Amino acid sequence: MDMNRKLFVRIGLFAVCQPLLSQSAAEPDKRPNILFILSDDHTAQSWGVYGGILGDYVQNENIKRLASEGCVMDNVFCTNSISVPSRAAILTGAYSHHNGVYTLNDALPPQADNIAKQMQAGGYQTALIGKWHLKKEPAGFDYYTVFHDQGDYINPVFKSAHNWIDDDKGSAGDKIEGFSTDIVTDKTIQWIRERDKEKPFMMFCHFKATHEPWDFPERMRHLYDDVTFPEPHNLMDFDGGLSGRTFAGQQLENLALRWQTASKDPTAWWCVYPELPFSTAEMSPEAARKHTYQKLIRDYLRCGATIDDNIGRLLRMLDEESLDENTIVVYVSDQGYFLGEHGFFDKRMMYEESLRMPFVIRYPKEIPAGTRNKDIVLNVDFASLLADYAQVKAPDKSEGHSFRENLKGKTPDTWRQNMYYRYWTHHRIRPAHMGIRSDRYKLIFLYGDPLNTMGSESTSTSPSWEFFDLKEDPYEDLNRYDEPAYSSIIQQMKHDLLQLRKDIGDTDTTVRRWIL
Repeated sequence: MDMNRKLFVRIGLFAVCQPLLSQSAAEPDKRPNILFILSDDHTAQSWGVYGGILGDYVQNENIKRLASEGCVMDNVFCTNSISVPSRAAILTGAYSHHNGVYTLNDALPPQADNIAKQMQAGGYQTALIGKWHLKKEPAGFDYYTVFHDQGDYINPVFKSAHNWIDDDKGSAGDKIEGFSTDIVTDKTIQWIRERDKEKPFMMFCHFKATHEPWDFPERMRHLYDDVTFPEPHNLMDFDGGLSGRTFAGQQLENLALRWQTASKDPTAWWCVYPELPFSTAEMSPEAARKHTYQKLIRDYLRCGATIDDNIGRLLRMLDEESLDENTIVVYVSDQGYFLGEHGFFDKRMMYEESLRMPFVIRYPKEIPAGTRNKDIVLNVDFASLLADYAQVKAPDKSEGHSFRENLKGKTPDTWRQNMYYRYWTHHRIRPAHMGIRSDRYKLIFLYGDPLNTMGSESTSTSPSWEFFDLKEDPYEDLNRYDEPAYSSIIQQMKHDLLQLRKDIGDTDTTVRRWIL
């Protein structure tokens, strides 16, 4: 073929293909954007949309806005109620025994598959800002800037791709002046506004709040001046003698000790507490516990109010950028938290306050506004849900299920009727344990053995059982394990617990022998 002929063919082919190419290039990607807002320890008792004794005290204007424009999930649960494992489960869609992150001391390796990698491969822009806490460098994100380890509330240090070092290697990074929740929001807004507008995005906006030490910016300092907060009815459960509790738990007296020690030496603990000094000197045990509770709630709610304030900023930005209709907004906490219930603070146990993950989601195109859903949903389901919306594959080890249809009010007939939980770290006050929860009943087996998990105490505790009828006893005030009236139900739940363990491949034989 001569040169003229070749040129004619090329021009002809281009003339035929060019309109198709132009049409394809001009076709917008209509898949939804995703703004996934994750807080730390922001428990359901302090959201207002779940009711409770603090419901009239919390500042939650923007959480209520999300709830009124989307769906509130009433029964979302954590599969391992501690930050690092929960975050790994969210990213990978896998339980701890499959993603390898069992305790606070474990790390998620960069080579592990996660939802960000799948989003990235599917054409999404991906970003992560704020608390990471999984120790190794984040993978699957086009852009990330995260705290070293837990991060600081005031003038936090951020690590990015240009200056990354693993958490155990040091804390080098860029210090930014200000309050962490505000800064994370600033960075999130900036990235979304400057993104590539030809592609959909997934933004993981992760706050440090409301993690201990529950600090707050100056504008929140006087929010609860002269307020006395109502107390949980079981605040004075000092030893579990009336409830039949079989473990000590992290009691408020330990928190009072931290504050009093830090009042003498602010560097005595790993964090800096606000508004010290604090003292319970010469108080009765009951008065000291009440005094400790009041400071905890005042600090905690001011910290939480700052989250709500910044959620409002994010929602207004979406409105201004005309992104509100095609952006899925999720707000969720990585687990729950005790706010004086049972005399406790902290989390880690399978009791409701710690187990429950408050969760609200808005997607105007698909999710009916102002709805609630009571289906049992787990943190291992999140990756599958996001993958479903984005039309990408779930992570390789994902064991969860998309609850997209559930959110439309079309729960599949095959949806789970119970859930499996396992907290692997062992301490005498909070023994290693596992359990099963249905819509009404909960059975917990405190096997009390470290099983070589990192960060555990070496001394075992005696195995014990706890059983609760959540319909008759929603606050888990009475362990009914030894009541004959429940014996057949308990036996069935033991059988179901073993079946759940088999279904998800958590089959270590030592624990199975104890259950049988």
